[in-house]
Amino acid sequence: MCRWLAYSGGALQPSTVILDAQHSLVAQALNSPLGKETVNGDGFGFGWYPEGQPGAEPAYFHSIEPAWNDQNLRELTRSVRSPLFFSHVRAAIAPPIQQTNCHPFRYKNWMFMHNGALADFSRVKRDLTFAVDPSLYPHILGTTDSEVLFYLALTLGLMDDPVAAMGAAIRMVEMVGHDHGIAFPMQGTVAITDGVTIWAFRYSSQGRTRSLFHSVDVETLREMYPDAERLKLFAPGDRLVVSEPLNDLPGVFQEVPESTVAIVAASGYRHEPFLTDSA
Repeated sequence: MCRWLAYSGGALQPSTVILDAQHSLVAQALNSPLGKETVNGDGFGFGWYPEGQPGAEPAYFHSIEPAWNDQNLRELTRSVRSPLFFSHVRAAIAPPIQQTNCHPFRYKNWMFMHNGALADFSRVKRDLTFAVDPSLYPHILGTTDSEVLFYLALTLGLMDDPVAAMGAAIRMVEMVGHDHGIAFPMQGTVAITDGVTIWAFRYSSQGRTRSLFHSVDVETLREMYPDAERLKLFAPGDRLVVSEPLNDLPGVFQEVPESTVAIVAASGYRHEPFLTDSA
C-alpha cells in the first residue's frame, strides 16, 4: 500500500531519517520488505512544523515523482529543521497519481496520513463523502479514500478528541461497508497530529493490519549500543513511529500491537486499546 514515518522531539534535520537511515523512507520506497507492495513509487509527501512554533499550521511538499528520484526532496529535507514532521511514500491502488492524492493531508494545524485502504471504496464513496460536514467538504481536493477518512474524522470531532473521532469514523466506514456487503471494510495504519501530539493507530476490520512500529527510548538504546555513532544524532526525547524499522539493530523498534493507538507526547509513549469491542 504505502510506507510512512512520523517524528517528534528536538528540532531535527528530516533527511536524517527520510534519506540517511539504513532503511530510510526513501529506501523503503524502492524496496519495502514488510509492505504489501515492494515498491512505493507513486509520489510522496513531506509535512513539517516550523521550529519554535508548536501547533502552528504545518508546511508541506507533495510530488508525483518517485521519492528516490526527486532532488527537491533531498534539498528540502537537508535544509530545514523541525521538531515534528510526517513523510509518506505512496503505492497507488486505484486513485490517480496526482499531487492532491499525496499524503500527508492538512487541515489548519492538523496533519493526517494513512497506509491501507477502505475496501471497495467506489461502492461506499458516495455515502461516506456525503457524511462529511458541508463546511469541510470543499477542502477535499483529491480522490483518495484516505482523504475522505480524514475529513469524516474531522466531522466527528477529531480536533476535540482524536481517538474517539477516529473510532467513530472507522465504525461508520464499517457500518456503510457492511451495508454494501463488504466483509472487511477498513484496513490500515493512520497517523494524526495537531503539531504537539501524535496519535498512531493500527487497526483493520479483519484483525490483520499493516505493520507499525515505534522507536525505543534513546537513552535505553545508547546503553544497548554504546558504540553506535548514529545514535548520537538523536536527543533523549526524540521519537519515531514508522511503518517498518529504519535499521536492522535488534530492539531499536517496538511493534505496535493490533487494535492499538500509540500516543506520542513529550512525556513519552502511551498505548491504549482501540476498537477492541466487536464491530
